[in-house]
Amino acid sequence: MSTALTARERMLGRLRAAAPSAPEAVEFIDTAIDQHYLARRAAAPLPVRDRIAAMQAALRAAHAQVDCVSADAWPALLAQRLGAHGAHRLLLDTGSAEGRALRAALPQGVEALAFARPLAQWKGELFDTVDAGLTVARSGIAATGTLVIAPDAATPRTVSLAPPLHICLVYASSLHVDLHAAARAERWADGMPANLVLVSGPSKTSDIQQTLAYGAHGPRWLWVLIIDDLSVQEGGQP
Repeated sequence: MSTALTARERMLGRLRAAAPSAPEAVEFIDTAIDQHYLARRAAAPLPVRDRIAAMQAALRAAHAQVDCVSADAWPALLAQRLGAHGAHRLLLDTGSAEGRALRAALPQGVEALAFARPLAQWKGELFDTVDAGLTVARSGIAATGTLVIAPDAATPRTVSLAPPLHICLVYASSLHVDLHAAARAERWADGMPANLVLVSGPSKTSDIQQTLAYGAHGPRWLWVLIIDDLSVQEGGQP
């Protein structure tokens, strides 16, 4: 016991005697991080159009259905798939350009709903009768197949969380190579949204045997449509 106490005292003594190191300046750390990611992207560049393929591959690996479609063709494609899926009620921002385009293409039997009431007033109806929710991603991260969603009053977090089917549109011109590129290009440091949501696949969990189950804590299905808008702005973003 005395030997253990002596060893402990020696260790504590060395810790107390050690001079505290000065913390690195935030600017120095930021520069080091920037240099790391810039070097990595320079060694393995990912042109803008190649980001589409990378995004698709990562999302499919996460059990999402994903397609790249032109800006004028996606409403008809999505409307047809909703009908085939058996969806009857779709939650979306009816005032957005995307919401108006999809509403015009929906077949009879598929109702478009706006999130126009406080959740407490129609919580039961929402969870029991709404089949799908549509969101438009702020951007995407190709390396991980991540959708960057910024919920707002018209499309709160509930739209992408409560219905069993989450449908997300993301524009090809908004795809970033990695998370660092997204944070820098969108200037998150200057005012990151308080409720930014990152989605990389449908909701999934596993039991002790590591058997995956989908839809336990959120949408069972995730459909992603990458809108190819690069023809009018070829070259994209950095």
